[in-house]
Amino acid sequence: MIAAGDFLEPARALGYDFYSGVPCSFLTPLINRVISDPQLHYVGAASEGEAVAIAAGAWLAGRKTVVMCQNSGLGNTVNPLTSLNWPFCIPSLLIVTWRGQPGLKDEPQHELMGQVTGRLLDTIRVPHAPFPKSPGEIAGVLEAAESSMTESGLPFALIMEKGSVGDEALDQPAPPAPPAGRMEDRTSSGARPSRAEVLQKILDLVPENAAVIATTGKTGRELFTLDDRRQQLYQVGSMGCAGAMGLGVALNAPRPVIVIDGDGAALMKLGALATIGAYRPDNLVHLVLDNSVHDSTGGQATVSPGVSFAAAARACGYPESYLCDSLDGFAAAFTDGLAGAKPCLIHLRMAPGSLSPLGRPTVKPEQVARRFKEFLAS
Repeated sequence: MIAAGDFLEPARALGYDFYSGVPCSFLTPLINRVISDPQLHYVGAASEGEAVAIAAGAWLAGRKTVVMCQNSGLGNTVNPLTSLNWPFCIPSLLIVTWRGQPGLKDEPQHELMGQVTGRLLDTIRVPHAPFPKSPGEIAGVLEAAESSMTESGLPFALIMEKGSVGDEALDQPAPPAPPAGRMEDRTSSGARPSRAEVLQKILDLVPENAAVIATTGKTGRELFTLDDRRQQLYQVGSMGCAGAMGLGVALNAPRPVIVIDGDGAALMKLGALATIGAYRPDNLVHLVLDNSVHDSTGGQATVSPGVSFAAAARACGYPESYLCDSLDGFAAAFTDGLAGAKPCLIHLRMAPGSLSPLGRPTVKPEQVARRFKEFLAS
């Protein structure tokens, strides 16, 4: 058994100071120490996949990151690990607990994942090693993880057994309830704009120093087609993770951050609204372009006609949110959102359809990530 500080101090010496995750009882001492240490930054996520995306954004903004979760939540990380970290070559140190470890008594819901934890990581090509259980093992384990991530540019996992870390007290004041937000309805019930028209308006109005993260599918493809800029990152996978990645960037980069989300993607990880509202980055503008369909897969309907993302954002702690359905209304809301209190969410109901013919980004995801990281550092 080790003390939490035995691991966290040498990890900090290597630059690992940004943590995100979802708690597990095996992780309690480590998470408690991270939360209690003013030199470390911890973002509690609504889901494990969200934590991976938050850490990816933080890495793009120059931080070295650690994601902590229970192995039962490892399934929630598979999508971003394979379609975000892998194509963009974004490393993160993963600490995954080993609930259901064969030979140890545990709850029935952990039995199968306990049997396959290592094999699942092997399948998605995440190299791994046991989490250190004695102080003498720590330096070697961290050196192996650091060497792997430096060479591959990809995550490395440590699998933590029960009782690996001694008890640690939690010093965390109760978070205050956020003040009531303001939602403004700017709908006009006229003709709805196309996504291409909206994206062009964003390009016309976005500040030169703003970082722009576009969700997967035709949003990123159209944005690239209209104008490829180094300030833009096009998610080619990891559906639903744009908001969480934007949060990771916004908490670590002193510049405006614009997330261009879609209705289907936002619904997939709706918990990210609560996380963004809780951490309240004062530089994040969250756009939800809602055409009520899955445009990339043939136009199947989403459930968004019954959803007000603006009202949800207000309920989650965003100080400002807008609902609009015209290009002029969107332009006014976007201008106000850039200048006003943040985080701000703008929900635009727009027409389905896309540019035709429509290509795909010709810049490889790894190149997009590296130039975006360089832009954030400039």
